[in-house]
Amino acid sequence: MLKATVGSVEERDEEQEDEGEEELRDGGVPFYVNRGGLPVDEETWERMWRHVARIHPSSEALGREIRDATDLPKIPVPSVPTYQPTTAVPQHLEAIQKYIRDLQYNHTGTQFFEIKKSRSLTALMDIAKEMTREALPIKCLEAVILGIYLTNNMPGVERFPLSFKSQFSGNHFRHIVLGLHSRGRFGALGTSRREDLMFKPLKFRSLMDLVQDFDGAYKGYWHTLHKVKIGQYVSHNPHSVAQIEWKHSILDVDKLTKDELRKELERHTRDMSLKLGKPVPPSPTKDRRNSMGSPLRGPSSPIRRISRVERRPSGEKKVLEQKPSTDMNGYQIRV
Repeated sequence: MLKATVGSVEERDEEQEDEGEEELRDGGVPFYVNRGGLPVDEETWERMWRHVARIHPSSEALGREIRDATDLPKIPVPSVPTYQPTTAVPQHLEAIQKYIRDLQYNHTGTQFFEIKKSRSLTALMDIAKEMTREALPIKCLEAVILGIYLTNNMPGVERFPLSFKSQFSGNHFRHIVLGLHSRGRFGALGTSRREDLMFKPLKFRSLMDLVQDFDGAYKGYWHTLHKVKIGQYVSHNPHSVAQIEWKHSILDVDKLTKDELRKELERHTRDMSLKLGKPVPPSPTKDRRNSMGSPLRGPSSPIRRISRVERRPSGEKKVLEQKPSTDMNGYQIRV
């Protein structure tokens, strides 16, 4: 049977988030994580139709029209992008972003692929392969895993997780993209309802410029950006049993001056560059892989590189966050 968890983004515990316990709301509307694999079962289908009934103004008529139809058009399946060795990096990244966009943003109320952040890179790459086979709509975290998979064969492009926490009308919203760094320029891949909260071409001279561009996009939707979390560079080895370091630096943007934020981002950029000079732990041999069992549970599991001590939050916790004076009549602008 399908197992799913639902809850509030605002109440989600940070450690639960690390362990992949997706207790989420999609812009105020609960959504579920499909833990039963594909194809989805009947219970999941019915729950998705109930989701339509909650959010669509003419849900009952629309549902009957679609479910009773016998000649629905066949949905085209996007082709995984390929490229020649002579293809320039910007064009290759644009092709990857187009593929992610062609999969479409998932509005069904159910995230089809379960992404646990504590899984090894090789396990997450297996999920990415499944995404390309199924060609289903995805959400932002799935897009990050897919982006890593599709850029593994681009050694000149470094990838790192870049996540945001914003606030609108008293509610908090979380979003994540895949940060990019190549030849001294920064950019991003991802998916979102908003065009300016996902793809960023490799044109930003610093991490500060990239973060400020996202901040400006949030302000355009009356969101206040409170926190930015930045991970370390992700290995290009798809068979690595290491875990992705999702939150090496945690920055309270609203508590930092512009100069302080720039210094923190410059320090993180230096940390990422230093990591490139360190040898990557080798992946297990075939014999060892067969004998060690799960890389997350066996005695040979790699020690997690991330800890509360290693993270560098900035500023002190607020005692009380002030809600905006107006709430746009309760309307939630979802990003």
